[in-house]
Amino acid sequence: MIVLACPGQGSQTPGFLNEWLELPGAREALGTASERIGVDLIAHGTVSDADTIRDTAIAQPLIVAASLLAWRELAARTSLAEVGVAGHSVGEFAAAAVAGVLSEEDALHLVGVRGRAMAEAATRAETGMAAVVGGVEPDVLAAIEAQGLTPANRNGGGQIVAAGALDALDALAEQAPRGARVIRLQVAGAFHTSYMADAIPALRDAAAEVTAQDPTHRLWTNHDGSVVTDGTRFLDLLVSQVAHPVRWDACMEGFQAAGITGLIELTPAGALSGIAKRALKGTPAVAVKSPADLDAAVALLADAA
Repeated sequence: MIVLACPGQGSQTPGFLNEWLELPGAREALGTASERIGVDLIAHGTVSDADTIRDTAIAQPLIVAASLLAWRELAARTSLAEVGVAGHSVGEFAAAAVAGVLSEEDALHLVGVRGRAMAEAATRAETGMAAVVGGVEPDVLAAIEAQGLTPANRNGGGQIVAAGALDALDALAEQAPRGARVIRLQVAGAFHTSYMADAIPALRDAAAEVTAQDPTHRLWTNHDGSVVTDGTRFLDLLVSQVAHPVRWDACMEGFQAAGITGLIELTPAGALSGIAKRALKGTPAVAVKSPADLDAAVALLADAA
């Protein structure tokens, strides 16, 4: 099975949509999406600088829209009937659309609400996140807990992201677990922790206005890495996941259990395919960073077939 992986926040880089906008219909599709969610995706994907697109309210819809654009282009070139799907953090909204749980329009609407609500929640306390790379997992988790932090993203491949108060993150860096490096991430707050609980009501209200369908592809959840077959349950998990840790490590364990033969990371790609090379050793991975990478993705799907 080939898994389509939809990336999360932090994967965006300045100008990453320039080449995509040269494709027929891409500018029109992003223009329509921009009007729907109130974010100029074209400008932010082409000319906005790194600081601008780091804003949670901008980054989240920008990433999801880019993943959906890459998915449509890939689907136009080959059959995706047999793929599995998973998203990392906000990437779960793109995954929901790819898997048929949400329409593209509803996925983009909800991610716009999510981004604004999380950006607002992040202003209520000075918090952040840091990647802990390397070390022995039990020791890393113990060190994170000792500082009163949350292992917000358990990404696998020797990477766990700690989140919480800034002074606690500083203390973690000063007392890094043996064999580990602590790298502060440029994000606005402690995502996927209790600090984000205030963002849930707005997203829950918006989710109540959309209709979820059962997935048409195998779909894994960040909640615990299990396969979700009930679209309504997946929508509920999308809401609650805002304030709960991302278990991408468990998702990859699920991929292995399903007999994964390859992974294709949709745009803006790089992070998840990099983790896969460490955690899913021997599994071919394609990072679709630009339209030029679509040929490699098509070839991987053809080999699997």
